[in-house]
Amino acid sequence: MVNNQHIKRNLTLFGFFSLTASMVLTVYEYPTFATSKLHLIFFLILEGLFWFIPVALCAAEMATVNGWNNNGGGIFSWVSHTLGKIWGFAAIFFQWFQITVGFVTMIYFILGAFSYVLNWPALDTNPMIKFWGVLLIFWLLTCSQFWGTKYTAYIAKTGFVIGILIPSVTLFGLAIAYVVTGGKLQVDFSWHAFIPNFTKLNTLVVFVSFILAYMGVEASASLKNPKRNYPLAMFILVILAICLDTFGGFAVAAVVPQSELSLSTGIIQAFKYLLLYFNTHLNWLVKIIDLMIACGVMAEISSWVIGPSRGMFATAQQGILPSIFQKTNRHNVPINLILVQGIVVSIWNAVLTFGGGSNNVSFFVAISLTVVIYLVGYLLFFIGYLILIFKKKELKRTYEIPGGTVVKAIVAICGLLVSVFAFLISFVPPSSLPVTSHHSYLYVLIGSFAITVLLPFIIYEIYQRHSKHHQINTPQHLLAKDVNPTTPPIARGEHHIITNSDKKKHLAN
Repeated sequence: MVNNQHIKRNLTLFGFFSLTASMVLTVYEYPTFATSKLHLIFFLILEGLFWFIPVALCAAEMATVNGWNNNGGGIFSWVSHTLGKIWGFAAIFFQWFQITVGFVTMIYFILGAFSYVLNWPALDTNPMIKFWGVLLIFWLLTCSQFWGTKYTAYIAKTGFVIGILIPSVTLFGLAIAYVVTGGKLQVDFSWHAFIPNFTKLNTLVVFVSFILAYMGVEASASLKNPKRNYPLAMFILVILAICLDTFGGFAVAAVVPQSELSLSTGIIQAFKYLLLYFNTHLNWLVKIIDLMIACGVMAEISSWVIGPSRGMFATAQQGILPSIFQKTNRHNVPINLILVQGIVVSIWNAVLTFGGGSNNVSFFVAISLTVVIYLVGYLLFFIGYLILIFKKKELKRTYEIPGGTVVKAIVAICGLLVSVFAFLISFVPPSSLPVTSHHSYLYVLIGSFAITVLLPFIIYEIYQRHSKHHQINTPQHLLAKDVNPTTPPIARGEHHIITNSDKKKHLAN
């Protein structure tokens, strides 16, 4: 393990872009985007300019404050230095906890694909079968990570190309051909269709799903020549995200009738409509593509299993959590944290599968819950940044948002207001859900969130009161080769990344 001095790899503009661009190819989210039809363009532009860029720029500045990244870095360090350690722990806890809900959402998608490939509808519609399906897939993928990340990066890269990149390009190509050849469109092109009706809150709920398209960029806030490269990288990425996610969502919305659209199998429906439009005998190809996507998402989950727990691992090493969570196996995997993560995912699986009442209710609750949990962390993040620029101006940093304190405050407040709006709107049942499902949606979402938001404070207070001696260690570093470059920032966790040459230079000193 590297000694106390912090070592962190500064990425080139191209390296940063290749690491972070993977966030925009979220194939399994396209059906959710499609529920908003042409409103998706408006939402993506709004959130890209007034949320994604503020998060990225504020994170870039906090990541370069002298001394703030010595003991773990990331949102835990930033919030701890501005609001206090208990709030820092809460922020990193929410960042970790939201992905435990996200795992269930992703596996719902996998089950939907398998149900079509195997011609077994119950796998996607029967709650009991669905529950055991999620458990089986998640625990198999979790156990595969107990032996370390030796093959994870290779599997994830292969899965990304075969299961995410190729299907995405195929979907885009088929959609273009469909439109060019005069296929019937299920969306209305008009100015009214582009601008949402802000007087109807239930039509705005899908706004929260677009937050997921941008979450996690703060996990990649280190670049060479940040004053020039960071703003450039962010604007390139937001344009790319708007273009690809718009095209992906539109491809689904254009061919699948809204009355038939399933959030967990919508991408499968889109391929089916498109391929059978060109040739009614291509059902076999639909199944192959769906199987490719399912395998790609499984490869993605396998690379996500360890990443998010690294942030919690860093807090354990600093004595905030019991020492049992500081332990790793011989493959440097924080096994106890991974097991706890698996138990939490299993609980969410039961709550969402049996508490939702229907496929779309469970899916919407899972997405909304993922967003509101993570958004609490972002609220703390923006508040912490405002404290930095108003009360800690004297702290030296490598990068600063240009324009002075006024511009910095405007940027942060934009991000904060969008976060508050997305948070509040998440608790309004979406218009695509029948009225009979509204109570189920609210009960599960509000109950789950209330418990979640209290947990980090209860854990922190209980352990701090009953533990007189805290064993504090320097957070472990990961070699760059152990980090999968196709893993979106939202699931990378908060760990330092160093190269072999960096490690040798440090040890030589």
